[in-house]
Amino acid sequence: MNRPFPVDPTLTAIAIAYRNPAETLIGERILPTVQVLSESFKYSEYPIEEGFTVPDLEVGRKSRPNIVEFSSVEKTAKTSDYGLDDAIPNSDIKEAETARAQRRSTVDPEKMAVEGLANLIQLGREIRVAAVVQDKKNYTSDRVITLSGNDKFSDYANSDPYGVLDDAMEKTLVYRPNTIVMGRAVWSKLKRHPRLIKAVKGGITDGADGFITRAQFADLMEINPEGLQIGSGLVNTARKGQKAKLERVWGNNIALLYIDPTKRQANDAVISWGFTAQLGTRISGSIEDKDIGLEGGKRVRVGERCKELAVAKDVGVLLPEVI
Repeated sequence: MNRPFPVDPTLTAIAIAYRNPAETLIGERILPTVQVLSESFKYSEYPIEEGFTVPDLEVGRKSRPNIVEFSSVEKTAKTSDYGLDDAIPNSDIKEAETARAQRRSTVDPEKMAVEGLANLIQLGREIRVAAVVQDKKNYTSDRVITLSGNDKFSDYANSDPYGVLDDAMEKTLVYRPNTIVMGRAVWSKLKRHPRLIKAVKGGITDGADGFITRAQFADLMEINPEGLQIGSGLVNTARKGQKAKLERVWGNNIALLYIDPTKRQANDAVISWGFTAQLGTRISGSIEDKDIGLEGGKRVRVGERCKELAVAKDVGVLLPEVI
């Protein structure tokens, strides 16, 4: 199909492969991608009671067994388009080609543009995932645990993070959380908390052993080490033209979630707190633009179609502003 903005397989491969450091952006691991077949898609919510209400099972010698019926509530959502362009003058492209031919450089302006755009697209997804995970509306009211005063985990003398988190892990419905999500600032406080150190190390709370590792915390909370996700992403929140003001994407919250990575379809029966519905793969391409510079140029584009969703509010617990 002829398109006004053709997709370039080579550039698309770069866009798909490019990632920020694994420990920086965590969004895709928290809300795994589920492929959908069109921009508008449907997903199902299943009544909890149907899986746990046992009717009379006894069958008389000539009577019929009781009849049960399983149902679901079908909901509709729609992916959004996200994309960015970078305009590259032909003079830059030619100069880079000459430099590469003379072995003075390996720079390819189009590939550089794709990598930079893909990084911003990825950061945008991180921001959207963080907004979904940290939104109180995506949890049932009895599964939002608010700390105040001395209970906040930054109060080392009075707070009890182990007790609070251990109790919170039992508050989800049926499915115990297998994923703990927090920002870098929260983890920096938690790993040095005396009560957590005592729980892990049996009373050693100072000196060189005055902190716990991620693996030790995960073991204490009875989850796999990869289930502990610490977001370290930064975003510039300053207005255009002002000095950069970098802030953490993930705030001072902790989310305890049950995430099933085997979920592959939006409307299957696999329970998972949330997922990212995606139409196709991330795309990238370029198109000639005669209005770029004196000699014209190329406009490079990277984009994706997706929607981040929280679909099973009962299998998540949120602790907002824990420090």
